[in-house]
Amino acid sequence: MKKKLLAIISLVLLFVGVPLVCMAAEAEEAASWFYQSAWSLLPPVIAIVLALITKEVYFSLFIGILTGGLLYANFSFEGTINTIFTGAMMEKLSDPWNVGILIFLVILGIIVALMNKSGGSAAYGRWASNRIKSKKGALLSTFALGVLIFVDDYFNCLTVGSVMRPVTDKFKISRAKLAYIIDATAAPVCIIAPISSWAAAVTGIVEGYDGLDLFIRAIPYNFYALLTLVTIITMVVLKMDFGPMAKNEQNAENGDLFSTDDRTFASEEVEESSSKGKIIDLILPVIVLIISCIGGMVYTGGFFSGEAGFIEAFADCDASVGLVWGSFIALVFTFLLYIPRRVITFKDFSKCVVKGFNAMVPAILILTFAWTLSGITSMLGADAFVAGLVDKSAAGLQFFLPAIVFLVALGLAFATGTSWGTFGILLPIVVAVFPASSEMLIIVISACLAGAVCGDHISPISDTTIMASTGAQCNHIIHVSTQIPYALLVAGVSTVSYIIAAFVQNVWITLPLAIVLMIGVLLLMKLYISKKANQ
Repeated sequence: MKKKLLAIISLVLLFVGVPLVCMAAEAEEAASWFYQSAWSLLPPVIAIVLALITKEVYFSLFIGILTGGLLYANFSFEGTINTIFTGAMMEKLSDPWNVGILIFLVILGIIVALMNKSGGSAAYGRWASNRIKSKKGALLSTFALGVLIFVDDYFNCLTVGSVMRPVTDKFKISRAKLAYIIDATAAPVCIIAPISSWAAAVTGIVEGYDGLDLFIRAIPYNFYALLTLVTIITMVVLKMDFGPMAKNEQNAENGDLFSTDDRTFASEEVEESSSKGKIIDLILPVIVLIISCIGGMVYTGGFFSGEAGFIEAFADCDASVGLVWGSFIALVFTFLLYIPRRVITFKDFSKCVVKGFNAMVPAILILTFAWTLSGITSMLGADAFVAGLVDKSAAGLQFFLPAIVFLVALGLAFATGTSWGTFGILLPIVVAVFPASSEMLIIVISACLAGAVCGDHISPISDTTIMASTGAQCNHIIHVSTQIPYALLVAGVSTVSYIIAAFVQNVWITLPLAIVLMIGVLLLMKLYISKKANQ
């Protein structure tokens, strides 16, 4: 059926798209007919739906990109090619921020390969296995490590995955479940941590206000992030899973950690590592990586030059450049830690450089396609179209505005695959709606941030979701399809919580109510699952 669907889509593009291209080939260049209309959301919708149906992420992203190029160029052949490659892909790949992220990924891939080759990961796995005695302990340990690494979501995803995979594999935890915990403790933790690349991004967007003060005041109202953490702990304690995740966990219990024929990462499990490796060979590089990444961020914000204090430097930092600095320093440290002690040879070190780069190629390719699709979506004016909807809905719906903003931000982040872009678009709008002294302003800002994280969390074209799949070494579409039901459940409770918050406007009442409501919903689901299993 999947092959037939792909064939039908290809034929439609061939027999419908080509004639339209030919008809428009000689037309004068003009503004896109579809600019700032509902059609501007069609490319990401096509890519997402195709990815979920066919499980072919590269092909799906390309079809979405092609659709966006055709719409932007008014079906002109030359314009479509220019839009895809010159206007979107090359533009995104020449963006210093994106280049910095790619460099960071490659260096981090090399460090992970070195830790595996040195035997540090294996030594930690043996140490943790002797102290972690149950599946519940392995899940909670993964969760705790994810919460501790709050500096940056990319760093979180790859580090937690590489450290905890041996432990979760021992206790037959599916790669899909590992990817979910990694993803659910990456962006949700970063968006409630005042010292993180996400806090820096948010504070830089809100002009005319103390951005960091607004961010800190918004943390207790960030229901999606907080309730996601509550959900993970509750489900681990209750030993419950539902939806596609339950099937993956059942397969893992029977020895199939992947639940798919795709074994892209399986070969890496059996690679021979050094017998000289110790736990310190994994712990020290990770600690240095954390410290150097924080140092790199505040360096770019002017802390070491005396231009700003620590908090101000973090708010004004360039996270992309800071991560490159931090990862490079950690790579040099890892070299000096391993080579003089002869934990690995220089030849092995050189091989790990290539291996680390190769391990990141799938993630880099998906990121490139995702960035290109996001760029074309922006060129079509999807951000302005959605922003207009929010602006129009503000009048007369003030008490429902937090819930509306949450859902709109969720949809925009899901369609574009970027939470930073989403709150970059919506925050200036919501800030202009309410006065600075209003509690409602804090609630709406929190709803915007929470919706952006939620949409990013479940989007197949989100870079954070891609990093979580890479960190867990899990098939990307398997990861997305298994975590969507969990994320949507939390999103539903968050929506109700924002409606309550708008009327109550007291976080000390609203947050406990939201937590109780979330736990209550999970308990009801547990009872329903148990009752269904006994029938």
